[in-house]
Amino acid sequence: MALLAAGALTLADWAKRLDPDGQVPKVAELLSQTNEILEDAVFKEGNLPTGHRVTIRTGLPQVFYRMINQGVPTSKSTSTQVDEACGILEARSHIDVELAKLNGNEAAFRLSEDEAFIEAMNQTMAGAMFYGNPGTDPRQFLGLQTRYSSLTAGNAQNILDAGGTGSNNTSIYLVVWGENTVFCPFPKGSKAGLQHQDLGEESVPDANGNFFQALRALYQWKNGLVVKDWRYVVRICNINVSDLVGQAATQAAAAATAIINLMIRAMDRPPNLAMGRPVFYANRTVYSMLRVAALNKSNNALSIENATNQFGNAYKMTNFMGIPLRKVDQLLNTESRVV
Repeated sequence: MALLAAGALTLADWAKRLDPDGQVPKVAELLSQTNEILEDAVFKEGNLPTGHRVTIRTGLPQVFYRMINQGVPTSKSTSTQVDEACGILEARSHIDVELAKLNGNEAAFRLSEDEAFIEAMNQTMAGAMFYGNPGTDPRQFLGLQTRYSSLTAGNAQNILDAGGTGSNNTSIYLVVWGENTVFCPFPKGSKAGLQHQDLGEESVPDANGNFFQALRALYQWKNGLVVKDWRYVVRICNINVSDLVGQAATQAAAAATAIINLMIRAMDRPPNLAMGRPVFYANRTVYSMLRVAALNKSNNALSIENATNQFGNAYKMTNFMGIPLRKVDQLLNTESRVV
């Protein structure tokens, strides 16, 4: 019997998508996540076919006091250019035509599969925005953790150490989104965001090279990350998750209070928060514990307001000291200590 390719849906997969009445049900998306950074990011068309080139001021001109009848030397500023590459995240779906047509549920069945691919693309893209590292995988773009990864680097003043050791740490990020601070470029001449293309029906080979008719779909997302001014990102690293969720109430409260103090300090690192839209990002564990701690400490530290994202969708926004606090499930609880 011919072996199906590992990425092909089978009759067993199809059967698991049917209700007792033969209809395609709404799948319980137990693997879905909340990665709200994708709703906040500022997307901008790059000026390169492969990404975006930014010009960064590296030095100011000298200025002088002068006396009457005496001149001053000429001077100039200095700058440098940095190319930020975009990555191409892509996936393909092939569904046997006869499988999709069973019981006349072709459209619903394909939609069910599309939703899974879109969720997988969203999770991977959100993860890359923090952990992307072209040094280990040249196909990726450079993420925030890779940029803010050393307490002795040139941007170390924007890396705050929460004191955790071992490999059960996590991080909170403050990002000020804007065209002159931090944004996500897409290649020149392309489109922003996740693109879904129905490639229609075509003959495709199975694992043995024999052909069958399949409905094909392509999912593609060309994206990168530009930190035009490194001062507009702050990472609070080495947050010990075990302390934060400790059984002893005093232990958890002390850890949460320390993090709240670091978040307040983080707000003072960017030169001007009005340069863009500032947002805090934390994973679900930290987000939950901060809400509890903030409400216990002061009703003014945290608030919940009605808001609308850049896509026009309404949602409930949680604010910390006037700055949105957003959940990102892709932020890990297993980060190694930053030194």
